[in-house]
Amino acid sequence: MEIERKYLIDSLPSNLDSHPHVEIEQGYLCTTPTLRVRRMGAQCFLTVKERRPAEAQAIFNREEEFELPHEAYNSLLAKCDGRVVTKTRYYLPLESGLTAELDIFHGRHEGLFLVEVEFPNAAAVNNFRPPSWFGADVSADHRYTNAYLASNPVA
Repeated sequence: MEIERKYLIDSLPSNLDSHPHVEIEQGYLCTTPTLRVRRMGAQCFLTVKERRPAEAQAIFNREEEFELPHEAYNSLLAKCDGRVVTKTRYYLPLESGLTAELDIFHGRHEGLFLVEVEFPNAAAVNNFRPPSWFGADVSADHRYTNAYLASNPVA
């Protein structure tokens, strides 16, 4: 089970390049449930995600991920019919021991910055206080899901 919240970012934190980051390309084969292929750095994956009812102001997903050979990834990506997003993901530590996964989008979504925080349980969601550089909470707004963005312009 994946428990997360998602926020817009108005301004990027300083010294961003000093944090670990990876280039990501992901395409969507279908969205209900979400069937996604992802190249993350040198690794490729097939992911099945199914959204669960929201609790504690967070997104709950059942998620299963399987590593793919590059050839299979390329073949499946071609079947995504252009429903693809590209982004750079930065991993920033938060004071609460959690990690902010900051996505800087490229291509037609250039200028969009989203950050996700994954939580170990619903209590951690309730106790979370976002840092000052986080913007609006868009956890419940489907227009900021990667699956939606892959087929649509910026919300």
